Amino acid sequence: MSHKNSLFGLPEKVIFCKKCVYSNQRPLSTNEYSHNDKSAKKGLDFDEDKICNACKQMNIFWNDIDWESRKKELMKLLEKYRKNDGSYDVLVPGSGGKDSIYASHILKYEFGMNPLTVTWAPHIYTDIGFENFQNWIHVGGFDNYLFTPNGKVHRKLTELSVKNLFHFFQPFIIGQKNFAPKIANKFGIDLVFYGEMPGQYGEKVSVKTGKKFGDENQSEGFKILKTNHNTNNYYIGGVKVKDLISNFGLKPVDISPYLPIGSMNEKIRDNIEFHYLGYYLKWIPQEAYYYAVENSDFKANPERTEGTYSKYNSLDDRIDGFHYWSTFVKFGIGRATYDASQEIRSGDITREEGVALVNRYDGEFPERWADEIFEYLSISKNEFPKAENLFESLEFDRDYYEKLCDKFRSPHLWKYTDEGWELRHKVSNVEKQNQETSARLWQGNQLR
Repeated sequence: MSHKNSLFGLPEKVIFCKKCVYSNQRPLSTNEYSHNDKSAKKGLDFDEDKICNACKQMNIFWNDIDWESRKKELMKLLEKYRKNDGSYDVLVPGSGGKDSIYASHILKYEFGMNPLTVTWAPHIYTDIGFENFQNWIHVGGFDNYLFTPNGKVHRKLTELSVKNLFHFFQPFIIGQKNFAPKIANKFGIDLVFYGEMPGQYGEKVSVKTGKKFGDENQSEGFKILKTNHNTNNYYIGGVKVKDLISNFGLKPVDISPYLPIGSMNEKIRDNIEFHYLGYYLKWIPQEAYYYAVENSDFKANPERTEGTYSKYNSLDDRIDGFHYWSTFVKFGIGRATYDASQEIRSGDITREEGVALVNRYDGEFPERWADEIFEYLSISKNEFPKAENLFESLEFDRDYYEKLCDKFRSPHLWKYTDEGWELRHKVSNVEKQNQETSARLWQGNQLR
């Protein structure tokens, strides 16, 4: 039940999971094309015992699935789509992170498929991210299509998304999701594989049944393959596509990379299937990390990532830290919460350790590339002269950013004290524990 003091439609009463460190403020995925400043979010489901859906799904994952049978099902699926002429028979989208390395490598070297890998470029590559991307291709041994969207357009759409929605990743997410089906369609590849099942993170789709991408009724470029699109009324960055054209001077070709397959009248093959590899293979993120290190020389950060304790997740984009900072501001859930919840469910850390790590690192400001990101989001008057009067500030500096943060703080989550902004609700242990000691002694993720 939402409340007038709760922004984004989330429940006013904050509940923390007894097994992991998620709260019911964690938003579920939605159709980004309908996302504007009036949109309401649906929070993570909890049962009457205060156990979140992600933990319930992972209980099924660990105890109720016959993984040998699933592997046989995978082999049968691959035989259906295997090509004997040496051409590409499966497509794997990814960034060259641990998950895309694991998926593409195991399909090629264990199951004998011929993968084509595809990548939608990050906003601004990190050094370690670009090195891992290159290692994926050159050490792992893969063909890859890297698409880098028009930088001027992508910056503008990202700026709009941040100012209107406080969402640093929306144009990237939309473009990334739509790139894979377009390339699969172009190259005649009928099988596309993604990584983990969304049920492992609490989405509605079950780990028992959600083998195909789009089963959760929330994808932008997949279930709507055969749909007639009225894209003028789609939103990107909180602005209707038709208004992006009329008010900002963008052309249809500028926006086309972000629109679903079929929206530019291209001929669509109707037999492309999109599957989760994690439905068929027992997908554990930390195990994927070890696999990527061994088989593609994947490198973790030399130091922990800002806002969390881990070193191997979401390394490729300098704007990543601000994405997680925005979720901390909007939902009270920062990067450490996401990492700790996943690792508790995977059995890599205890809940006590997770609570300590969240309370130590969640909400740490991403200082490392802050000035570069603020400059990236500052659009000059000459670049989009038609949009000059649509915002109170074209310069995106720290003062403007802090005011923007305050605009998106929900009063049911935040209070202002003499020390500044403070969360009203923080995750805690059922048992007493010296959290500061546990966090200080944490050594991070090390190779076994």
